[in-house]
Amino acid sequence: MHTVHVAWSDALTGYDFGHGHPLNPVRVDLTIRLARALGVLDGDGVHVEVPEPADDATLRTVHTPGYLDAVKAASIDPSTVDLVHGLGTTDDPCFAGMHDASALVAGGTVAAARAVWEGRARHGVNVAGGLHHAMPSSASGFCVYNDPALGIRALLDAGAERVAYVDVDVHHGDGVQAVFYDDPRVLTISLHESPRTLFPGTGFPSETGGPGAEGSAVNVALPPGTGDAGWLRAFHAVVPPLLRAWQPQVLFTQHGCDSHVDDPLAHLALTLDGQLESYRVLHDLAHELCDGRWVATGGGGYALIDVVPRAWTHLLAIAAERPIDPATETPSAWRTHVQARYHHTAPRRMTDGGTPAYADWSSGYDPASSLDRAIHATRLAVFPSHALDPTY
Repeated sequence: MHTVHVAWSDALTGYDFGHGHPLNPVRVDLTIRLARALGVLDGDGVHVEVPEPADDATLRTVHTPGYLDAVKAASIDPSTVDLVHGLGTTDDPCFAGMHDASALVAGGTVAAARAVWEGRARHGVNVAGGLHHAMPSSASGFCVYNDPALGIRALLDAGAERVAYVDVDVHHGDGVQAVFYDDPRVLTISLHESPRTLFPGTGFPSETGGPGAEGSAVNVALPPGTGDAGWLRAFHAVVPPLLRAWQPQVLFTQHGCDSHVDDPLAHLALTLDGQLESYRVLHDLAHELCDGRWVATGGGGYALIDVVPRAWTHLLAIAAERPIDPATETPSAWRTHVQARYHHTAPRRMTDGGTPAYADWSSGYDPASSLDRAIHATRLAVFPSHALDPTY
């Protein structure tokens, strides 16, 4: 068994909405370059596999046939504006080859999920994945095909009966929640900036799952400006107790790093060090609860050079059981490449110098704190469904 199955091919950078679009594939290219320069992808335990595009039968397990036809048509004629299917908008402009590029991302995530479920790898990672906003019949929020939902569906179709999905992107994981809202086999947990201040405008604590699946959707809506201490307080107050109560067979996680203080599209204030702490905890929970079965993807993240490559290199390193000391210097060859290619001075270390300390929920609830009110609202909404006390 491999330690980690990594889905990667340079062709994954073909998921590209064009010049000026925030979702620039340079971020995944620089991630893999940094991971390779640090030796993260070396060794027998790391299996890097070139993905195959998801076929139509796989895509139809989440997406409607009409939507697939619309994406294929728009791939041939990128001037298409198809608002019914969310195509040709500012967020999701059409581009030549869009279907093939999107299917390749989806195929990478599905292959990683299958490798984990079949016991060929302990962990699976697709840093190009995490396109969690796509709906069954429409594109949304830079996402064409919803690869996390497709990966989870592949796990269910292979026999998994309890899958937990944890989404730490700054934006609500609305597409994944929508796909599985009525499915009691899937627990979705999303920690995100409040929908009152950020796209997509959903992810309130009151969204808790459909009939027969009550308590299977969990949303922590955090106030703008929340930093490491507050975010980790919320994470630890909600995620570990729910996962321990749920007892999943597989942990599937989405690691958008747009919660970072330097991200230009959102308003949380985490450091790389706070994000790294969540990766460590999720890895450990996968081993505690799922015999190590863990599938992880990338997601949002628009500080293309300063944040994303370091964050997801840490994610890859943890999945490879080769964690990187945050004090490690980024390789000079990588920094030189960044300077020469992008005329940008790259970060020198794998840390922001943050201290991921937080006050545990057991220290007490402060009703005067907007953060604590947000945490408390989530616990009140879903903890009783899992026979958990929302107060302590």
